[in-house]
Amino acid sequence: MKLAHRMYAGPAHIGTLRVASSFRNVHAIMHAPLGDDHFNVMRSMPERERDFTPVTASVVDRHVLARGSRDKVVSNISRKGEEQRPDLIVLTPTCTSSILQEDLQNFVDRASLYSESDVILADVNHYRVNELQASDKTLEQIVRHYLDRARREGISDRSVTDAPSANIIGILTLGFHNQHDCRELKRLPGESGVSVNQIIPEGEFLKNLKDLPRAWFNIVPYREMGLMTATFLEKEYGMPYISITPIGISNTADFITQVERLVNSWAPALLGKKLNYARYVENQTKFVSQAAWFSKSIDCQNLAGKEAVVSGDATHAASITKILAGEMGIRVSCSGTYCKYDAGRFNEQVQGLCDEVIITEDHTEVGDTIARIEPSAIFGTQMERHIGKRIDIPCGVISSPVHIQNFPLGYRPFLGYEGTNQISDLIYNSFNLGMEDHLSDVFGGHDTKGISTKSLSRGTKDIYWAPEAESESTKIPGFVRGKIKRNTEVFAKQNDILEITVDVMYAAKERWSS
Repeated sequence: MKLAHRMYAGPAHIGTLRVASSFRNVHAIMHAPLGDDHFNVMRSMPERERDFTPVTASVVDRHVLARGSRDKVVSNISRKGEEQRPDLIVLTPTCTSSILQEDLQNFVDRASLYSESDVILADVNHYRVNELQASDKTLEQIVRHYLDRARREGISDRSVTDAPSANIIGILTLGFHNQHDCRELKRLPGESGVSVNQIIPEGEFLKNLKDLPRAWFNIVPYREMGLMTATFLEKEYGMPYISITPIGISNTADFITQVERLVNSWAPALLGKKLNYARYVENQTKFVSQAAWFSKSIDCQNLAGKEAVVSGDATHAASITKILAGEMGIRVSCSGTYCKYDAGRFNEQVQGLCDEVIITEDHTEVGDTIARIEPSAIFGTQMERHIGKRIDIPCGVISSPVHIQNFPLGYRPFLGYEGTNQISDLIYNSFNLGMEDHLSDVFGGHDTKGISTKSLSRGTKDIYWAPEAESESTKIPGFVRGKIKRNTEVFAKQNDILEITVDVMYAAKERWSS
């Protein structure tokens, strides 16, 4: 596990806790020292939920270390089982407590003798996987556990539903716009005659998991969460799945085409006819989504020649890259993701749509790339938003990790046809257009502050601007001031100049004008 001041994806136990907390009547116990027990605050604030199952911390302190953790962990499991009567208790260590190398499976086996609830140990290697990978694995573990039990007890129902239905896999708490996407995702196939069988893990009871195989197919909207479960269901129960993310006009049309293909594999036998969704796609594209019309409007054409940098999780970064380059005609100078384990798929998705690809978990590397390219706008996570603030480049947030402000109270889906409208607004409003900067200058707006052009990497020398040079720079129109100051600093660095004076400014001007 790599330790860093700021990380894109959290440690593994956060992923496990997100899954456990998303199910109904499932309780998670975290075997951890004080300081690792912040999940309840993180869970309650962004989602703004009034009713959720909190996580219990079985605290590891010096007294516990002196006599061993087993009795305390077993006691906590038994106590929570009696107090809350959960269907399942999930025990997970953290990266810190994993150092103790305790036999937690033995703790679970012992606690199972005293608890009426099911008790399992999260089957995750906390040193090798991150939050996203752990959430994917934990969901698969829980689904496998209850489907295997249903099969052993003979209560598994393998018959498919009479009408077309699908499971939505991968909607969970603290996901980027997950709750809004879920509503849109239920509406999308629903309007074309496909009902939702189950949505897991968010809001589902474990007793209903035995009916998962009754759906005609599965939908996995995000590659980071749900693929392992969908693969398990395909292998063990022959259930096909759709992993196309319906973000953007093109991807949404491809998603509906896949729904049509899977529905028509059963429809002739169960419904006596085949279904055609071509008219549905056409009507949604024309009358619900405004993105297709907007991409041909003069407003969107004003974005021609603009450059953008995209960075985020593999699902959102690839989808936004396709929209920018393929649907809106904006040049993507660089597209990247922090999901290194999915690098092959990501490269395949963005091939030919951007000038360069960056796969990294180091936000300073992303920051230096952005500073070098100097795009007109950034589309990324909260990390990139902070980077954009430092170098005065606007940023639209399109992926986790995010701040609480990216958990909106209003309806803001990214998926489906309504999602195309939201994304078009986000993209358009993320660019500084026309005389915006200059007008801010004229009317004394907030954009009149000096522009930071310092390197984002640590260990580099800062360049000092002399007062007379700063005063001279204010005479430059606001909409080009940032670029001229950055070019001046590049010139200074190339010539080992640490203080920029008026003479240096004019020397740089001659250099870049020649």
